[in-house]
Amino acid sequence: MLSLTCKTAVKTVIYLASKFESGEKTGILEIAQYLNASEHTVGKLLQSLVKQEIIKSLKGPSGGFYITKKQLSQPIINIVEAIDGKEIFKQCALGLSKCSSAHPCPIHNDYKVARDILENLFKTKKVIDLFGPVNNGLTYLFG
Repeated sequence: MLSLTCKTAVKTVIYLASKFESGEKTGILEIAQYLNASEHTVGKLLQSLVKQEIIKSLKGPSGGFYITKKQLSQPIINIVEAIDGKEIFKQCALGLSKCSSAHPCPIHNDYKVARDILENLFKTKKVIDLFGPVNNGLTYLFG
């Protein structure tokens, strides 16, 4: 359901959140290496995330990308909508342009239930909920 770029964006924000308490600012190369992602892709998505105010950046020798305390409290859906758009939770599972309740695809009703569950999950889970288990080694962002 989520694009590869969106998944990388969510992992990037969680990674930056894991650096919050130390106050570290992180560069593109470090993030790309940690997530085993393309430096180019990470750079472009970081620009989008800054533009959408999901994260912050600071230029200069002590600069980099970081997340604020306020941004830690944002729901994951902010990241999803910034990268994949708001329509992701309305799209047909089979990619049909005219799929609807009145004109459903073969899996419309089942997929709608799953899509609604995911949308609710992304609305209720906040960035702060996800980086703690990563820092504690209970969950992982790679592999």
